[in-house]
Amino acid sequence: MAPPAFSDIAKPSNDLLTKDFYHTASANLEVKSKAPNGVAFTVKGKSAHKDGSIGGQIEAKYTDKPTGLTLTQAWTTANALDTKIELDNTLANGLKAEVLTTFLPASKGKGAKLNLHFRQPLFHARAFFDLLKGPSFNGDAVIGHDGFLAGAEVGYDVVNGKISKYSAAVGYTVPEYTAAITATNNLSVFSASYYHRVNALVEAGAKANWDAKSGNANGVGLEIASKYKLDSQAFVKAKINNQGIAALAYNQILRPGVTLGLGASIDTQRLSESAHKVGLNFAFEA
Repeated sequence: MAPPAFSDIAKPSNDLLTKDFYHTASANLEVKSKAPNGVAFTVKGKSAHKDGSIGGQIEAKYTDKPTGLTLTQAWTTANALDTKIELDNTLANGLKAEVLTTFLPASKGKGAKLNLHFRQPLFHARAFFDLLKGPSFNGDAVIGHDGFLAGAEVGYDVVNGKISKYSAAVGYTVPEYTAAITATNNLSVFSASYYHRVNALVEAGAKANWDAKSGNANGVGLEIASKYKLDSQAFVKAKINNQGIAALAYNQILRPGVTLGLGASIDTQRLSESAHKVGLNFAFEA
């Protein structure tokens, strides 16, 4: 089994701290369906807290498993046409190639990217090429053995011929828990994270961040979270950071294919002010 990608070395703790918290938007709606010919359709909509604006997209995805070809086409409310073509294990064993294009009809803006993912039992490497902006290159690689992980990332500005960024990370992962230390932003922002599956019902995790460039001005940021599975159809999550901002979430499967999510964020340092947020999420799948 290949080790995780560089950006996923701390994925279990990051997911626990960020996923399924519904206060980030006042309302979210996601509808998924699949046509008889295998084309999967997804419609997403989101209402922002700040101004109540609604953004969304409609997406169609077709996968041809025998050839490893996947074609995804999306159209957003910002009038952007996004296309993604994937070839998985087609060009070479363990190699996945992606071509992503963006077209803005109103401004005639264009974007094109080429991504390569190469996975082997003890090695995972990725390369990202922005073909029209720059051009630029970003690459990362991770090696893993017996649960231990080590990885590095580098960015290169082709036009100016210089390294634009670099990062490093180490981690350890087993089914019950993971731990990771990352150094990003040219080794100036340090993070330490931990995730623990306590038992079949309880998960817990924490993450600490320190920006060396700011010194002790902002101190060390700390965030802890937990998830409790109420039953096979529902769970609750909670988290709080060192600034006193707490978040709560509740997820319930109402019936097969219909999921309700409720979330709230409370600034415990400003309880009497309008600094709190609530959110609602509906997901339908047929």
